[in-house]
Amino acid sequence: MPRSSDAQGTSATDRVRSALAARGLVAQIVEFPEGTRTAQEAARAVGATVAQIVKSLVFIADARPVLALASGANRVDVGKLARLAGATRVAKATAEETREATGFSIGGVPPLGHPTPLAVFLDETLLHHDVVYAAAGTPHAVFAVDPRALALVVRARVADIAEASAAR
Repeated sequence: MPRSSDAQGTSATDRVRSALAARGLVAQIVEFPEGTRTAQEAARAVGATVAQIVKSLVFIADARPVLALASGANRVDVGKLARLAGATRVAKATAEETREATGFSIGGVPPLGHPTPLAVFLDETLLHHDVVYAAAGTPHAVFAVDPRALALVVRARVADIAEASAAR
């Protein structure tokens, strides 16, 4: 399977592995040939529920990118996110904006390892699980992590960011 690399030749998963180590998180990155691009695919691959999958989604809040770490079972409520981010307008980032803000492509955006730190908001429902699974830089790689440890190392603001009808 092709590996995504940056200008220095470092693979996307290697960048995530380095970011995990730099923050003292011990996590094994596992690659799946069938892909983990969607929450459903990731849940199937790792044998978990969709609610245990971390969706790393970039939004543009008043012209600045922010990162929402949402449960795979939930949709992000942009109104709630706007209030938390202190923004008047929040919109989902384009694929290009996501890549520019994180250094990773949609479908493989990890919660850490970005070239510039982003404000991070973590869906409080992720804390209902002992283990969650996040993308590790490509649409084929994930890592398991305690959601409390993840929130701590990415300096996330844990909050209710899920749409009311979707929150589980």
